[in-house]
Amino acid sequence: MFGKRYVRHLVSRSAENATDRRRFLRTAGAAGLGLVGAGYLGSTLSVASAGAPSAAEQAAAKGADGAASDAAVLNFALNLEYLEANLYSFAVSGYGLPVQLTGGVGKLGGVAGGHAVQFKSQAVRQIAQEIAGDEIAHVNFLRQALGNQAVAQPQIDFQNSFTAAAQASGLIKQGQTFDPFASENNFLLAAFLFEDVGVTAYKGAAPLITNKTFLDAAAGMLAVEAYHAGIVRSQLFERGLGEVTNKLSDARDGLDGKGDDDQGVLVGGRANLVPADGNGIAFGRGADRVLNIAYLTKDKATSGGFYPAGVNGDINASGAAS
Repeated sequence: MFGKRYVRHLVSRSAENATDRRRFLRTAGAAGLGLVGAGYLGSTLSVASAGAPSAAEQAAAKGADGAASDAAVLNFALNLEYLEANLYSFAVSGYGLPVQLTGGVGKLGGVAGGHAVQFKSQAVRQIAQEIAGDEIAHVNFLRQALGNQAVAQPQIDFQNSFTAAAQASGLIKQGQTFDPFASENNFLLAAFLFEDVGVTAYKGAAPLITNKTFLDAAAGMLAVEAYHAGIVRSQLFERGLGEVTNKLSDARDGLDGKGDDDQGVLVGGRANLVPADGNGIAFGRGADRVLNIAYLTKDKATSGGFYPAGVNGDINASGAAS
């Protein structure tokens, strides 16, 4: 998830400080709140507080030079989870995240273009409901871990951004639009676009995190995102949409650098449900490469695409992909 230029100084600075350990342990204790699966979506939301850090804790969470602590890393993850949670929440319920899970540091933004999907398949509906619960739980978990350092939900665009991505991929022509909520197939393709990026983002963070508590939490979320991605890829393969996913994969590859690591659902006309290398290992992306895809740009930028006003927090810039 995070490039070396960001993480080495962020994680090492507070990797084992008492503030981070206490906050994560408090959050881990709250993980049994039942905020998983579709049942969460129908329940009355009650956000338990992990406890706001004291002034002493906030000071301890910063390095001697005042640079951002691990909070910057977690906040970057939170920005991505806001995007995924809203996508699934709108699809299954017709509305985004509740207000209790959107406020925080930075400019609070709304969501453009979201609405409910008219599911025809009960299986796909239940898949979307379960994933929605997981993604909302991720937002809740990270917000509790961060306490009053959690960033606000940034402005999110599902309308113009998906159309731009679909045009760039060759799925639609100039002048046409792509609504990710218009059909089950559109929704699954939209989920594919994000889920694979989420997996590679968490994978990119793994070797750079030295705090065992942080690594355990990140590994757990990586596993869940990988389950999600596998389910979505399987559904698209069964629906004969493998070639379409390959176009989206090529578009992601074109945005995030010279490499050709990204993989669609078909390789050589056969199923490729697990995008791994010859050793059976998934690849990772740095934060700047993740933001190239999120901002839909090959250039250095701090806003665009799915985040018209940029993400909130210290980690907010894409890189030059050339």
